[in-house]
Amino acid sequence: MKPAPADFSRRHFLRAALAGPAVLPSATWVSAAEGPGDAGTFDEPNRTVPLVNDADVIVCGAGPAGVAAAVAAARSGARVRLFETNGCLGGVWTAGLLTWIFDFDKPGFTREIRRLLDERGARRGTDAGRFVYEPDEMKLLLEDLCSEAGVKFRLHTRLVAAYREGRQLTTVITESRSGREAWRAPVFIDTTGDGVLGALAGCSWDLGKMAQDDKSVECACQPLTMNALAVVRDVTQMGKYISFYQGDLKWHVEATANFKAEIQRAGVDPSYGMPTIFHVRDNIVLLMLNHEYGVRPDDADAMTTATVRARKEVFTITRALRKLGGVWDGLQVVATAEQIGVRDGRRIHGRYVVTKEDLTQAARHPDAVARVTFGVDIHAKSKADNDKLTIERGGVQKFTPYDIPLRALIAKDVDGLMMAGRCISGDFVAHASYRVTGNAVAMGEAAGVTAALAALNKRQPHEVAWEDCRTMLEKIAR
Repeated sequence: MKPAPADFSRRHFLRAALAGPAVLPSATWVSAAEGPGDAGTFDEPNRTVPLVNDADVIVCGAGPAGVAAAVAAARSGARVRLFETNGCLGGVWTAGLLTWIFDFDKPGFTREIRRLLDERGARRGTDAGRFVYEPDEMKLLLEDLCSEAGVKFRLHTRLVAAYREGRQLTTVITESRSGREAWRAPVFIDTTGDGVLGALAGCSWDLGKMAQDDKSVECACQPLTMNALAVVRDVTQMGKYISFYQGDLKWHVEATANFKAEIQRAGVDPSYGMPTIFHVRDNIVLLMLNHEYGVRPDDADAMTTATVRARKEVFTITRALRKLGGVWDGLQVVATAEQIGVRDGRRIHGRYVVTKEDLTQAARHPDAVARVTFGVDIHAKSKADNDKLTIERGGVQKFTPYDIPLRALIAKDVDGLMMAGRCISGDFVAHASYRVTGNAVAMGEAAGVTAALAALNKRQPHEVAWEDCRTMLEKIAR
């Protein structure tokens, strides 16, 4: 790599590096800071950090898509590093206490996870595509799967920077209990959900209904939700309030209406028009009670405020219900989610954009990595809209299953970068359909195999033939 040009000042480089992606010059650029920056800025002193170069594939984000990608890449023969911000694997499944899975009836890793949950007695329901699971059993299961596959995973580790050589992503920087570290690999996969790696690497993106250059404070995107686990006195007396109770897949809308009426009878007007209870096991239930509207997931202050406000609403509602007595007597929150649930995040621009037309035209692709069977699910963007219509379908009158192609998982602006899960390339309406975790797992699995084949054969992901990926997916299936 050529050293930085002489006229590329140290201060200019520091500002560029801290602002986001940059071409990483050779080690000769390291120097001390030049003093205070402009008003409102600080020129951080430069530093040399440890560099680790022991992976073929680096996966950033260990949610459903990230774990699937890491395990699939490792089973395909790659050396894999997996980084996660939270203190457990699983993302929204575990730290987010989702407990309810959609669109899971697919071949491959989804089938394996379902079988293993059954073996551990950790799944409620007989439907292959929609069911309840136990979050902490899921934590253990994902740790076992990654360990058995040989994935080197690291918790409590946050991605903070990414560097390129020309178009090629070469290095990411993390911060953790071990300090600041640099990591190199031929191929990276962004499974952060919010497109953090893609944005740091310099990819263009969209967020909700907004383009990247839209600086609106409020996000024209779907609301956030804080989930909570609770115990009840006798779940057998609460069937009319519990969605999909005892496997009745049609019992949802009525259950939420009944539950909302009880919350209002307790004197609280919930922010979410369809408050939901899921039965996890025994007398343990999952509560999905609130919406936080217009919050940008890339705004830390807004996310903090939303998290605090959401947790308070959960306790306000449960305390009010408990005062009603009857079936609500003894209702007690035992855990709120470590991370508030995000429906919309950055969607990184890829070599194909999944659009509303794909849904309406039942799109089929030769490089299909997943067939989506979950319809458009757009939660109201404000409390006023929620009071009129909680869920809308984005103008899709008749939904038909459609394919997500591999090209939507390959970054357009940066080489050596793939995406899986919520941050793939798609428009707002399509995203409201494919964003559920069954599709995230299928996408992660395909991205992991593709990334492994690319790294091991010294190719770019877009140069890997889909037939080779399909063959490897069949080989590693269990």
